Amino acid sequence: MDEKIYLRLLYGMEEIPDGLARIIGRNPCYDLAGLPSPKLKEEIEGFIRYRSTQVSIGRMQGDKQFYNKVRRFLKECATAKSSLRDKAPETWVKQFRTWMFKEHIPLYYRSRGPTGKENISKAREIGYFERMLKFTAVDARREEEKDVWELDKLEIEHRENPIKRVRTLNFTRISQDGIRQELKKGIYLNLQGEAIACVQKELTAARRLSRYLADRYPQVQSCRDLNREIIEEYLTYLKTEATGTKHYHADLNRLRSLLESTGQMCDYPNLIGLFLTRDIPPTPKAAFKTYSDAELKRLNRKIVKLDAQTARLMIIHQMLGTRISDTLTLTPDCLSERNGEIIIRIRQMKTKPYEKPISAELAALIKKAIAYTKEKYGDTTYIFVDEKNPSRPMPYTTVQFRITDMIYKKELRDDNGEIFGFGTHIYRHYYGMKLTEMHLDDWTIAKLLGHSSVRNVKYYRKMSNQLLADETRKARQRLSAVILDNLDGWEAEYEQIRQDDCLQ
Repeated sequence: MDEKIYLRLLYGMEEIPDGLARIIGRNPCYDLAGLPSPKLKEEIEGFIRYRSTQVSIGRMQGDKQFYNKVRRFLKECATAKSSLRDKAPETWVKQFRTWMFKEHIPLYYRSRGPTGKENISKAREIGYFERMLKFTAVDARREEEKDVWELDKLEIEHRENPIKRVRTLNFTRISQDGIRQELKKGIYLNLQGEAIACVQKELTAARRLSRYLADRYPQVQSCRDLNREIIEEYLTYLKTEATGTKHYHADLNRLRSLLESTGQMCDYPNLIGLFLTRDIPPTPKAAFKTYSDAELKRLNRKIVKLDAQTARLMIIHQMLGTRISDTLTLTPDCLSERNGEIIIRIRQMKTKPYEKPISAELAALIKKAIAYTKEKYGDTTYIFVDEKNPSRPMPYTTVQFRITDMIYKKELRDDNGEIFGFGTHIYRHYYGMKLTEMHLDDWTIAKLLGHSSVRNVKYYRKMSNQLLADETRKARQRLSAVILDNLDGWEAEYEQIRQDDCLQ
């Protein structure tokens, strides 16, 4: 067996491109030399080859630091007959942690989340070793029979948002074994037609119901045992005692969908119509927020000082008025020219694609972003890419972290003196509000925002009432003067109005 596994061969490259070579080296490899048994070498080589199908070549190179520590541990602690299947994964991990402690390798690391909060997590070396052990563990069950599904291993296609990738669905926190197995069938059915984000919400709703049943109805171990009386008591519990979230509209809608799908798959008629329409509370009215001109200027002064591609992303996002998922999934061929105008094609994640004209300045900025990505990563599917895996778009969490980190470091504050909260959708609100201030008709505004109807335009108009107040001030003052003139000669009881001058 060749004891070196070269990354360029794993990824089918004759040689590493120059731009990538500057980051990962000319001929990086994983070295199996020193592993004490042929079985360990075989198992670990299998894991390395599998791992290369899941992550980018850059990530594989980054993982080498963790792999080398695992290899050192196995060289010192395993035997000539060892296999990773000889012991329970928990036993291997316990030994590895003990070895790390003796070697003065930290067992935890600190990181800062998007909101600036410090998090403490287990060492990445431990997580890497756990993935290796999980791969080598024997599990002959079909993926949909397991308690943790790896979505890439399911034999069905599923809809995902590329900027928020989901790798697994975890059923382990549904404590009732019968309910867990039954709900898997409902999730499997819904996964074939719903977006992965909706399926995740269904699982969250199922976990909440599972906790309630374990506490109040421990005898209920199957969805066949659910009835209207239990659901009514659960609804009362959500209104009076539950503190998990403020609003249960989406939660109950997703739970109803999951239970009805489970009823179809398991032939449980009691689950069909278990929820009534009146059980679902109305959708709470969300606050429709936007930035003021001054706030946007303060943010942009700092945004343009970030790395060039992140700055381009945020400015393009503002100028397009799109959702962040739509901006991050722009493709290099999104621009075209028609009748002397530059047209951009936007692939909306929530609805269907649409096109709209853009300015020459915005087109130039987009072309600059395309050229940057092509020079650094070659031909890619998206303009803004994940640095660790250029075949995928830049994750939303990356954008969120960079902007939030900038806000906290620079102590940027809004007009009320509070630290800026970061929400990319507020830029879309600002864009829509400015369209209303240009006195465009509702249909044109809807088309520029990518809406299929004019139903939501009214919210942008409400946000723009300050302009209306400014533009009508002179007319209102003239009207006030007319009214005051008409008070001349009226009786004394009206004279107080003139003296207070309250109509001016």
